[in-house]
Amino acid sequence: MVRVRSTFLAGLGFIALGLAACTDVQQPILPMTKPVARPDIPAAPQKPAQVARPTSEASAALRSYLNQVQSAQLSQGLLRRDGGGEDTPFTDAMLARNFEKIAFYNEYDSDFSGRGGASPLRRWTAPIRMEVIFGDGVPPSQRKSDSETISAYAARLGRATGHPVSMGGTPNFIVIVAGEDDRRDTLAAAIARMPSISQSSIAPLINLPKDTYCVVAAYSGGSGANTYTAALAVIRAENPSLLRLSCIHEELAQGMGLANDSPHARPSIFNDDDEFALLTRQDELMLKMLYDPRLSPGMHAEEARPTVQRIARELTSAGPV
Repeated sequence: MVRVRSTFLAGLGFIALGLAACTDVQQPILPMTKPVARPDIPAAPQKPAQVARPTSEASAALRSYLNQVQSAQLSQGLLRRDGGGEDTPFTDAMLARNFEKIAFYNEYDSDFSGRGGASPLRRWTAPIRMEVIFGDGVPPSQRKSDSETISAYAARLGRATGHPVSMGGTPNFIVIVAGEDDRRDTLAAAIARMPSISQSSIAPLINLPKDTYCVVAAYSGGSGANTYTAALAVIRAENPSLLRLSCIHEELAQGMGLANDSPHARPSIFNDDDEFALLTRQDELMLKMLYDPRLSPGMHAEEARPTVQRIARELTSAGPV
């Protein structure tokens, strides 16, 4: 088992944006039927094919380490992809309890220095526009597969929450897939796309501990201290395929507002035991609860508890799920 798979940061601010527990994002060519020869006009130079930059020894060593982590977890029956089953039933009371612990608490404080504490409910009110930015060292084949995965998963998050989530437009949630050698430069490119995020606020995302596979930071601004306006998710490109997919599932879902983990949440990706790699049925219900109009940003756990319990009963009305 590893100590950390992913991390969610929390905080406030718009000018000097503080980190918050959980980040955003985004052409056809018509062929000519016959080329026309124009020998007097030099041919336009062809754009060179995109080639991944060679990786350093540090990046190669990290890739080897993460492959060993994935192999060890799979050998222990972890990183399940079934979403939960007959061995992981949960009731309305369990759903309500898990939602409260995950939605009303922070996993970490803003600089990884300690565990986060109780927090009001946080979520987005504006439509989420995601974009993916890759580090120079990420090969074209991985870029293609990761882009397709993130796009499909963004649509799934939109369906689960009922909140608009799309790829395209001016981004407010950027997903970075980068390695040790290019994470700093890729983060610089990301905040250039979202100027409301300050350079100083991304420091915890640059120097990641070895056992942090991915991280997400959500930012709030203006008078809406509990309303997210921007987010950045950072996923190590060195992660092998399943760990990388697991990071995509957890970080983007946490970036919606489910900021904490709980050892009691099962089946769930919001649990540091790494039993589940991919979003589960209970996780989808918690996302649905998070964006239920009967709850609103800024509500505290005690105030929201009766409503949370009512929604959980409605979602599990047929009995244990």
